[in-house]
This record gives sequence, C-alpha cells and structure tokens, in this order.
Amino acid sequence: MDKNTILAIVLSVVVITVGMTLQTTFFAPSPTAMPQQSAALPAPSTPQSGSSSVLAPAQNAMVSANIAWGSGLPGSLVAVGETGTANPFIYKTPLFTIEFNPVGASVSSFKLNKHLDEGQPVELLFQGEQSNDAFLMYAGNDKTNPIDATFRHSIKGNKVVFSQDFEMLNSEGKTTGETFTLNKTFTFGEDDYLFQVDINLQNSVNKSIPLSFENFAYTLAFEPQIGPSFTTAPNSNYNYRRFYIKEDGSEKKNQIKLSNGLYNTTKSVSWVALAGKYFSMIAIPDATSYSISLSENTAGSIPMESSMYFSRPSIKSASQTDTFRFYAGPQIKSFMSIYDDASLNSFGVSNLQLDKALDSSSWLGWLENILKWILNFLYGLIPNYGVGIIILTFLLKLALYPVTKKGMESTAKMSSLSPKMAEIKAQYPDNPTKQNEEIAELYKKEKINPMGGCLPMLVQFPILIAFYGLLNKHFELRGAMFIPGWIPDLSMPDTVFTFPFIIPFVGNELHLLPIIYTVSMIFSMKITQNAQTAGSQQGMMKMMTYGMPIMFFFVLYNAPSGLILYWSVMNAISIFQQMYTNRKKRAEKLEEVANNVRTFPGPKGKRK
Repeated sequence: MDKNTILAIVLSVVVITVGMTLQTTFFAPSPTAMPQQSAALPAPSTPQSGSSSVLAPAQNAMVSANIAWGSGLPGSLVAVGETGTANPFIYKTPLFTIEFNPVGASVSSFKLNKHLDEGQPVELLFQGEQSNDAFLMYAGNDKTNPIDATFRHSIKGNKVVFSQDFEMLNSEGKTTGETFTLNKTFTFGEDDYLFQVDINLQNSVNKSIPLSFENFAYTLAFEPQIGPSFTTAPNSNYNYRRFYIKEDGSEKKNQIKLSNGLYNTTKSVSWVALAGKYFSMIAIPDATSYSISLSENTAGSIPMESSMYFSRPSIKSASQTDTFRFYAGPQIKSFMSIYDDASLNSFGVSNLQLDKALDSSSWLGWLENILKWILNFLYGLIPNYGVGIIILTFLLKLALYPVTKKGMESTAKMSSLSPKMAEIKAQYPDNPTKQNEEIAELYKKEKINPMGGCLPMLVQFPILIAFYGLLNKHFELRGAMFIPGWIPDLSMPDTVFTFPFIIPFVGNELHLLPIIYTVSMIFSMKITQNAQTAGSQQGMMKMMTYGMPIMFFFVLYNAPSGLILYWSVMNAISIFQQMYTNRKKRAEKLEEVANNVRTFPGPKGKRK
C-alpha cells in the first residue's frame, strides 16, 4: 500500500480519536478518584392503600425541645415549641413515593414510581454514610449544623406541612424571650415532576424576624447525591453528575467547574441543576437575592455528594414567605417542557426552560434529535431497541453508500498506481521534491484525489459523534432489553461473567460485545489491505490494523452495549461491503485479462 493510502488511514484514525477526545473532554465530566460504598437507606413505613398520601402514625406524643444550633453564638437557635412524633412517614403521589423525616422537616427517601432500578422504583436520593437528608435548613449561612429539631407535621390534601417555634440566643447564650414560627410546606401537583417548598417565618410580635447570622436568615440545602445508587463508582465517561446554572436573562446554561470542590455566586439565576445521565434535580428559587453555594465530595470517580445551598439574606419584616420549586425526575424533554406553558402544569408556571438542562453534543444536538426520532419510530414498529439500532445502522450505511463507494473506488485507484509510483521513486531516489511533483502530476493525469479515501470517514464523522451521544444517554434505552440473558440493558455494558479478581484496565467483569467489536474491526481493516504492500509500509499497516482496534477496545470496554452494538453492526456491514467490492474488483481484472488475451492472442503454435 502506498504512502498516501496509509496517510488516508492515519487521518481516519486521527478524526475518530479527536472526535472521541472532544466528546469525553468537553461533553463529559472530569474524572476524580476512588469509589465508595453506598449506605443503605432506612426502610420506609408501609403506605396505606387507596390513598394519594399516607398519614403519620397515629401516635402524636407532644414533647418539649431545648436544643440550640450555632454553638451558642448570637444568631443561634433553640426550639421552644412542642413537637410531634419523630417517626418518619410516607407520602405518595402517582409519580413519587417520599419518606419524610419530622426531624429537621426533611426528606430521607425520594422514589420515582414509574422508573425502575433493578425492578424497584428509582431512589433519587443517593446517601452515603455521612450524608444529610434532603431539604434540611441551617441558621444563617452556616452549613455545618442543620436545624434538626423535631417539627410538628400534618397532611392537607396535596400539602405536607411542618411547623416549629424557635427563639434566638443572645451573646451570652441565653434566650431572648422573643419567639418566631418556622413553617415548611411541601406542595405536589397532580401529575408533575415539579414540587414546591415554601419557607414561612412568622414573628410573635410585630417587628422584624430576629433570625439573622452574618446578615443571613437561613440556608436551605439539598445535600445527598442524586440516584440511582451505586456501590462502586461507574466509569465517568458513561455516567456522571454535573452542575448547571441558567442565569436570569440568559438563553443558555453554563456548566459549573468547581474550584477545590466549591462554587459560590450571588448572581440572580433562573435555576440550578444537578444533572446525572438520566435524572436531574433542578432547583428554581424565587426572585430573592440568594447566595448560592455548590459543593462536591470528590472521593469517587463520581462525587459521592453533590450539594446545593441557598442562603437567604436577613428578613426585614414580621412575616416572610419564600418559595422554591424543584424538578425531580427523568431527563426527558416532554416532561420538562410543560413548565414553559402555564396551562400545562399544576403550578401555573411558565418559561422555566428546564429542557435546557438536557445534555446533547451541542453543535450536533439537531442531528441527535433526528436520529432519536428515527430510532423511536423503528421501536414503534418493532418494540426492541436493539433491533431498532441494527435497522438504523443499515439505513445509515445505505444512505452513505454513494460516498462510501466513491471512497473505495478512490482507494482502489490509488492501489493500482503503486507500480508507477514505485518507478517514479526509483527514477528520482535522491530528490524527494521531484518525486512529489511527479506523483502529483500522476494524480492529476489519472484524475485521482489522494484524499478521496478519507471522504467517507469525514462524512460519517458527525453521524458517528451524534450516534455516540444519543446511544450513550438516550433515556428510553435505560433498562431496554435486547437479548435476554446476554444484553438485558442497552444502557449498560453486557456482563457475561464476573471475575473474583481485578484485571488491570478492564476491571472484574467480562463484556462480550467489546470483544466482538474489536475482532470485527481487525477483520474489517485486514480485508482492506493491499496484499502487495511490503517493507516498512507493511509493518506500519500491521500496527494500524491491530493497534487501533486494541486501543478502542480499552476505550470502549465499559461503554453502553447499545453503542457497541451500533459499531459492531457497522463493522459487519463494512466487511461484507468490502468483500463484495474486492470480489467485483477481482472479476473485473479477470475479465480485463481475458479481453487482452482475445485481442492479442500471440503467435500460433505448430500442431504436432
């Protein structure tokens, strides 16, 4: 194989490698360190049947509280009101099963009823051993000692209401005698993944609420990681947690890069999103000028905790209600876009633009959407996404056939010129400039574009990257079975065996599809080789034939099986296409030889 053909192959490798690097560098999270074990959540109470919510246990013993928060400093709190039972209780909606904890008026479990994880509703709160519950509050802007008094609670239709009375401590650590009531109300919609949290503070006298510490009244926090849970940290190229912020007046989201695990802003924002691969927790504060802090516990390749804090400035009135809304659910555009039209959701909100929190390949998002529509259409005809991926791959190959054919013809013409190129090099062995001039003239005479063999790869490059983005995070592939017993989930690697030990660069799981993909890629490259390639060119081609597939084997070993299925089928089609082209080429050569023999039969031999 001549130098230019090898250059074309090298360029193809560079295009693929650069594309994958761009995808994992700019559209994937930065990897961190070591995995940790997830902590088991407490077992929730048993819900009552035939009701949208389950009330707290019948016992409601009233006790007094006298616990301070803030280490006795001015601005510290002490609960002085009577409390209800501290037992957690369950509240259900058609979409959520929520375990509330009266201690801190918090949420200890948040499950999505219509989305499963190993056959059970997805737990959206992934809590480590030291994690706090969700939606705890802190006095002032302190983020170390949550207000964990036991609140009184009641359920009123679609509202869960918590209430407790507090006093401030003075500089001597004594109560001031001035009380205020803190009410926290959770409101749920009819069929919404959005819910509302209202924080109401009411002073017992007609003067400003005394809750203030370093010019802040309180901090509302979401501190656990979002689920689904994991016991070992997954490969961060294919699973991740990211922070996004959409500032008021901006049409775009910004991905937040934390410095030493922290980020702070006082800018007015439309929302703050903690986004995973398939699920998001999006906080939508009201128009108050909150100080927003984001933090991560980066002990694993995916942070074990990703926390959001909203610190409210001091309150200058005797009564104040602040409203936060949260989207807790799947990253599906149809579920998010209803909050752009007030008539489509229970809260009458509009123009939230939550769908901007969805991940895409940015400049190729439009192509992802086209491929997604086609894939979903095929699924409607044959309800198996694995079959849909195979059919879509065939359709893409068919659409690209004219370009692929032209590329193969260009490569074949390049190969046919090898003898003439060898003559040129032999004629000017010590003059590379003259060699290049003569070879360029040869290309011009034969009407060959030396880079024509790269054209198919350059055209397929955007489709390859868009398909990569689609199959890596298409929500409907989550839990989608292709072949029972082998590929039960197209969003996960196909694990056929688990080793009792760790294999370097691979782990302890045997995935079959990456092996099939690697073998098919090697075979595909081998049948495109020129049998007459010799010397250093042959050695270089051999390195490309085996080196590139092995590299991609390790890069894609933990990739979703849907993505590897696509590439394996693409390789298989390319193999058959190349075999057909080679056979046709041999038949044409034989016919050409036969025609030459008929045209120039040579001298007749004498008969004996």
